Amino acid sequence: MADDLKFSDFTRGEQLRMAGLLARMGKRGLADDGTGNVYTADLKARIERIENAALKRKKPKK
Repeated sequence: MADDLKFSDFTRGEQLRMAGLLARMGKRGLADDGTGNVYTADLKARIERIENAALKRKKPKK
């Protein structure tokens, strides 16, 4: 997560979406067959988009 964001900076919907994405990442990790090759880049990208939206809302342009 970005250094200057707190969990309270996210809207309730964003918090729920991030929790769901983190749960999906965990589920993929549990479904791993022991190789350690778990693809989570798509979910990480979605979380980063949510973080960027919250950061833009927190620091609007002047």
